[in-house]
Amino acid sequence: MNAPAIKNLAAPAIRLHPNDNVLVARADLVQGSMLAEENLTCLNRIPAGHKVAARAIGKGEAVLKYNTTIGFASADIAPGTLLHRLNMEFREFDRDYAYARDYKPVDMVPERQRASFMGIVREDGRVATRNYIGIVSTVNCSATVSHRIAEWFTPERLAAFPNVDGVAAFTHSSGCGMELSGEPMDLLRRTIAGYIRHPNMAAVLVVGLGCERNQIDKLFEAEKLTAGTKLHSFIMQDTGGTRKTIEAGVAAIQALLPEANNVKRVPVPASHITVGLQCGGSDSFSSITANPALGAAMDILVRHGGTAVLSETPEIYGVEHTLTRRAVSREVGEKLIERIRWWKDVYALGRDVQINGVVSPGNQMGGLANILEKSLGSAMKGGTGPLMEVYKYAETVKQKGFVFMDTPGYDPVSATGQIAGGANLVCFTTGRGSAFGCKPAPSIKLATNTPMYRKLEEDMDINCGQILDGTASMDEMAEQIFQLILRTASGEKTKSEELGLGEHEFVPWQIGITG
Repeated sequence: MNAPAIKNLAAPAIRLHPNDNVLVARADLVQGSMLAEENLTCLNRIPAGHKVAARAIGKGEAVLKYNTTIGFASADIAPGTLLHRLNMEFREFDRDYAYARDYKPVDMVPERQRASFMGIVREDGRVATRNYIGIVSTVNCSATVSHRIAEWFTPERLAAFPNVDGVAAFTHSSGCGMELSGEPMDLLRRTIAGYIRHPNMAAVLVVGLGCERNQIDKLFEAEKLTAGTKLHSFIMQDTGGTRKTIEAGVAAIQALLPEANNVKRVPVPASHITVGLQCGGSDSFSSITANPALGAAMDILVRHGGTAVLSETPEIYGVEHTLTRRAVSREVGEKLIERIRWWKDVYALGRDVQINGVVSPGNQMGGLANILEKSLGSAMKGGTGPLMEVYKYAETVKQKGFVFMDTPGYDPVSATGQIAGGANLVCFTTGRGSAFGCKPAPSIKLATNTPMYRKLEEDMDINCGQILDGTASMDEMAEQIFQLILRTASGEKTKSEELGLGEHEFVPWQIGITG
């Protein structure tokens, strides 16, 4: 879903669609403020980003934003009233999935005219945007050893290897005390293997304790991994314990560095870019600026042959019908609905999580009443193109174009799945100011509004608040984002990379019991 052109972004309260019965405050509106264009007086203070009733709304009537249902009036609401959780209710409502009804193939840019970037071509033809050596733990018990190995390789010690972006540890809190077989173990191994195989990894060490349930040999067997010159493994109980494993790991990486450094960037088509789409710390401006602008940038990327991976299943709930209608086939649309039903009927049944209505306190302070309203903006990140495929968490993304991956809404877990699936770059929109970075894929942060961008400029890469300020159009903003993606994929560092973020954001989804 993408936002239509908005008539007047400079108005004190913005009408997003002619059929809407709410407006969004562009800035704080004091009680008694007159909204001349709407012939409306504010009966309450309306904080920036919050909603004000554009007309009388009867109890039980749908509240419409972008002409889309985001909740229902829980009482009669007078024109000019602030809308929030106390006078809006979340409840189920019927949606027509109309599978593949609105499918249209992508109008591709002619091949000779497609954009390019400076990438690192691996031996198998895949293209990297970064060049890391990784240390991956099979279990929490080997996490400290993995981090100690990585910490030895300070910037000073890596100075002789300028083409290596770093040595990074990828550790987690699972790997034992869990089911020995089944989907939880399959998912963990699939995620770990996705990082091991990632094109942004020049080489990988796998470190285990030795007695954990997620045994290295079983991991390699299940995921068809083969030890070799670029994939080494260490078992602490065999190597001699903590100190000796750290020493062995350091020595192994020292031996790997010269070859890892022996790469150069060359021009490659933008079709080799796979972007994981994230949003966190959202506000009401997310659906007006950053999310639709990112979606428009993804439309550009897809036309150039690239791939956009929308995720966060709880954060498309309520607008999933806008995706199924654009699906390439009924089968693909039904895959998406199957994942939605699993979340609603199995995984989150009866639990106080956002797919069942309530969003985080930060989202509420930013003007979002419930998950329906958050999903309205979240889905816009994927752009307007056809939905080509639906993947389970951390599955390898093979289909070009706009695709969906089933993940939680929690950003580190969601981005981990996308990167395991092959995303070599992440674009992350935020209205409240999420400080997020990840490795081995660089993360671009997009601010939804100028005040937050100015306050957190060290963390934000681009200010989509320019749309609200009237200094950039949606199309101009999309082009800025696309060009920044190309520069970042070519090696330009993001703000999160400059700050050193990404050491602790490898968070595989834990769906099973701990026993």
